[in-house]
Amino acid sequence: MKQEPEVFSISGVETGLSQDQSGRQRRYLISMGLRTACFVGGILADGALRWALIVSAVALPYFAVVIANAGRERGGWAGSGDFVPLGNEALEAGQNQS
Repeated sequence: MKQEPEVFSISGVETGLSQDQSGRQRRYLISMGLRTACFVGGILADGALRWALIVSAVALPYFAVVIANAGRERGGWAGSGDFVPLGNEALEAGQNQS
């Protein structure tokens, strides 16, 4: 089996918009599938488990939307390319940089 070479990122370019949207849609659909399973489980279960599943099914849409909408700003921290100076040195007016 031929092993693919490792690819390194040399820039802070984010993923494409269509790729980001498809990932967000996938996360949302997985969350809604879990919500459906909670509803079905709430119908079939008894006692405290029933209520826990129903409460989960009611609360899950809020978290699903928050997670799905947290798409593009998540990848900005690692490798953002922002320059952070090491010292607090500042040039005074008329001061030479030597």
